Amino acid sequence: MKRREFMGLLGGAAVSAWPLVARAQQAMPVVGYLGVSSADQDGYQLRSLREGLSEAGYVEGQNMKFELRWAEGQNDRLAPLAADLVRSQVSVITLGGLAPTLAAKAATTTIPIVFQMGADPVAAGLVASLARPGGNLTGVSNLNAELGPKRLELLRDVVPTARVIGLLVNPINPGTKGMVKEVQAAANSLGIALHVLHASVERDLDAVFASLVRLRAGGLLVITDGFLVRQVTQLGALSLRHAVPAVFQTPEFAAAGGLMSYGGSLRHAYRQVGIYAGRILKGEKPEDLPVQQSTKAELILNLKTAKALGLNIPLPLLGRADEVIE
Repeated sequence: MKRREFMGLLGGAAVSAWPLVARAQQAMPVVGYLGVSSADQDGYQLRSLREGLSEAGYVEGQNMKFELRWAEGQNDRLAPLAADLVRSQVSVITLGGLAPTLAAKAATTTIPIVFQMGADPVAAGLVASLARPGGNLTGVSNLNAELGPKRLELLRDVVPTARVIGLLVNPINPGTKGMVKEVQAAANSLGIALHVLHASVERDLDAVFASLVRLRAGGLLVITDGFLVRQVTQLGALSLRHAVPAVFQTPEFAAAGGLMSYGGSLRHAYRQVGIYAGRILKGEKPEDLPVQQSTKAELILNLKTAKALGLNIPLPLLGRADEVIE
């Protein structure tokens, strides 16, 4: 074969190979993420999500890529952002919280959606059942609505003389009403006067604690919500500064000065979201993936805070604690 013919064949092979390369690049799956807040505030969620995807065999930049959308704390932006992810033709949408999940569900009935939320997804009408979700949604449920009454009982165990308790909620969270109802029923049975306090932006928090002082509240229970989870460090510091015994879901709250935390691990939940997203990328259908449910709630007590507040933690409660901060 002459050199000119050989080079011509090589050129033809390169031209014919290029579409294959382009198609391979285009075929890289895209994981969409719809965040309520911002990249800075949702950092741990994304880290845990990436860990889960890695466990499933997907690494960003190697065999998958992300499309990230942020609502910057404005829930009215969730619907258009979800629609934008659908237009981008992502392979799967991942998210955390009831409001983003509702927005994504309204935007698509075909693209798989993997959620993490504290609300009951069955009661919210997102899935047919935990075992058989049906449709295009599945994910992880911490069922924090069920843990709210238990947190109130724990707070009463530590502060048995408390007759007034504050309940901090984000009023724009669509799951708030149901969770308040659960806690209110528990408060009634315990003879506790419950005062519902609202915070949906950071500047609301100082007013909340001023109200607690004015009410002479014996404690504070924080309802799990995406915005409030992202304020966990400030909430812990404010509860210590204003001498308010408080309980929340995340371990970071107790570490930041809150009296105690009780709930499932959000890091574990988001890692499971990543694992499920990876399994879907490999061909599994969301309708065949049961909604994962937290099976164990972790209790973390901050004895330094208890001492600063002049509280004695009952020995049985100390014995039940998964971690004690001294």
